[in-house]
Amino acid sequence: MSFQNGAVTGDQDSYWRHKQANGSAKGAISKINDILGGSDDLPMYKDKPHFPQSRRRKWWQQRRSLTVLATLTITILWLTGWFSTAPKLESYSSFTSGQTYTKDPKLWRERADAVREVFKTTWNGYEKHAWGMDEYHPLSKTGRNMVEGGMGWIIVDSLDTAILMNLTSEVARAREWISTSLSYTADHDVNTFETTIRMLGGLLSAYYLSTNYPHLAPLLDDDVLQPGEDLYIEKATDLADRLLGAYDTPSGIPQASVNLNKSEGIPAGDGLSSTAEAATLQLEMKYLSKTTGEPIYWERSEQILKVIDDQQMEGGLVPIFMHPSSGTFRGQNIRLGSRGDSYYEYLIKQFLQTKGGEPVYKEMWDDVMDGIKRYLITWTKHSNLAIIGERPGGLHHELTPKMDHLVAFMPGTIALSLTNGTTVKDAKARLGPLWTKKHDEDLRLAEELMKSFWGMYKVTATGLAPEISYFAIDNPPRQWSFDDPDWSPPTPDELSDDIHAPWRLDYDIHPQDEHNLQRPETVESLFYMYHITGDTKYREWGWEMFENFRTHTQVIDELTGQVYAYTSLDTVTESPVRPKRRRDNMESFWLAETLKYFYLLFSDLDGEDGLPKLEDIVINTEAHIFPRFSIEDSKVWKTGWSRKPKKAASPAPDAQQGQQVPVGLGVRIDPKDDWAADVKAGNIGLEKKAEEAEPEGEEDGYAFPPPPVVVASTNKEVDEQGRSLDEKLAKMEQEWVDKSWDDGAAGAGAGKGKGPKSHTSHNGGGGGEAVKLKDRNRS
Repeated sequence: MSFQNGAVTGDQDSYWRHKQANGSAKGAISKINDILGGSDDLPMYKDKPHFPQSRRRKWWQQRRSLTVLATLTITILWLTGWFSTAPKLESYSSFTSGQTYTKDPKLWRERADAVREVFKTTWNGYEKHAWGMDEYHPLSKTGRNMVEGGMGWIIVDSLDTAILMNLTSEVARAREWISTSLSYTADHDVNTFETTIRMLGGLLSAYYLSTNYPHLAPLLDDDVLQPGEDLYIEKATDLADRLLGAYDTPSGIPQASVNLNKSEGIPAGDGLSSTAEAATLQLEMKYLSKTTGEPIYWERSEQILKVIDDQQMEGGLVPIFMHPSSGTFRGQNIRLGSRGDSYYEYLIKQFLQTKGGEPVYKEMWDDVMDGIKRYLITWTKHSNLAIIGERPGGLHHELTPKMDHLVAFMPGTIALSLTNGTTVKDAKARLGPLWTKKHDEDLRLAEELMKSFWGMYKVTATGLAPEISYFAIDNPPRQWSFDDPDWSPPTPDELSDDIHAPWRLDYDIHPQDEHNLQRPETVESLFYMYHITGDTKYREWGWEMFENFRTHTQVIDELTGQVYAYTSLDTVTESPVRPKRRRDNMESFWLAETLKYFYLLFSDLDGEDGLPKLEDIVINTEAHIFPRFSIEDSKVWKTGWSRKPKKAASPAPDAQQGQQVPVGLGVRIDPKDDWAADVKAGNIGLEKKAEEAEPEGEEDGYAFPPPPVVVASTNKEVDEQGRSLDEKLAKMEQEWVDKSWDDGAAGAGAGKGKGPKSHTSHNGGGGGEAVKLKDRNRS
């Protein structure tokens, strides 16, 4: 589905607009409400009829009422296009601006229970058809292992969700499998990052919750272990010891893969590691060190942050690839989506994990926030929606108006960084005058980004977001202003239900990006935004999302007619989704993250269920829960490195003294020019100004400077300002494009499966062929 120049492409959506334009569906809700004497401010299904106490009426009165009711029913069906031969469509969304949202605790408990039931249904289907296997294929009712014997990928990853939901029987069966079947002796390679955040993180979270919140899922009398035996921590320590082999590189940047049997790091075929993978291991390793008293996990993982920070990248924003041998960045691609995202997430979360005991990570986060606003934030053309773009050519090259669904972690993370997990009200009371205008600006930014990601759901026929969306923006893009004290970001439009609303024109979904893997990032941010701001609309948005997941991703048994699973989709742009557009794969994060965040969003963290309070915990990038702890008086647990003195920012390439190259525009401007401030603030359309500033002899109106070299390459093959390297990385990125798993593909040991977000698709050359893991950092 693509929204361009006011037109919508795609059979289903074209039909919807056609029906609107011809009046057969246009304003149906409004017409029906007029008949009933209601208001069209609320969707019909929200309206609750009010009837007097029932009493028996005469037969002719009943018949007249039935006749009126039948006539009304037929009218409604006709107005909504029921009798048309074209396919039926669901409304894009049911929530409108200005709606009053419910705070009824009983209703939200019922909704949390509904999430719990979906988890149980999914778990039971997996247990019946693929128990112990690393992958679950719901449509074919089969499973598959990534390594010989399996790693219990789904069991371990989703275990702490079962604990939080107080599913005692499910937890007991998982513990038994972990005790009797989980081992790391298979002679295969696994992804270092994925194994850390899912397996190590899952075990550590289960340990924390079971020891500190035993009431959530108490052990049964016939538990596999006796009291005092630490099943989870013993398995976690064994795994971490094997993972340390990946860190044995000259720079300390871990290899992309590791052979757990040999504890041997295996480089990817190109020799590179992604920045997010290398720098998203610290929460897990530090908590393990604190729990076991062994500092090696802490020390090895924090070294990575020193290597990254020592390079003093502009705006705190770093390229998405690193070389473990040299520790240097490769290429210039800057983005907060795949291969970049969780590096930034773990900066602020490391600060919170030690209760502020490592201020260096707050400083790095503050640099990042400044850089994001300076280089990546812009607003859409038609409705002023805030987006975080990408700069694939480096910070001084064009902005690409693209957001992966993965970037949706940012609104919640920004809010978390402002209050440390308490409510805004409590944070303001605690900080007093230290709560500044900047805090308010950043909170507003979080709220506006949250709305933009909600729009990615609201704009589609299913009400589910695509994997990636592009956006319509100004040329050049508007920028955040740091110089004008009176400047404020533009106010976004409301996301109205009007099918012709201008905001819909800002979303551009490409056919190759319209799939949905049941990702958690948007509901993750809704969870933080609700519990931090207290605004119930975030709960309501989440409830609508959950209902759409339940409706469109459910799998029904043909024999029993019962739902037994939920699965990924090839498209979100048609409703209902045809059977052939459904993928035969359920990612483990559906259980580990998505349903967990829905459950916690609808739950009271201070209520009778005794769930952990947000200000007491830190949640890793796979939604596994760890405690916060103090290192204030410790001589062992402390930051083992310090930042280098900051060097002055280098001038933009090819700029003369007193000049700058504005972000997103390849023309030089002089600060003395009367329009320079407007250029920087993004307040004017700049085609004319670009022509005026065009150097003599240029034909296309733009004079882009040569690409800056981030780090000088030591490889002759990629010299000459990185041109050969850029070509190589572009080719590599293309090879890593997300594809669905082919039915009947070869097993992981054969190394031939095509997996979404596969990192380890290359032969490591030292420990067997790498197993393809479907990771959250989609390429």
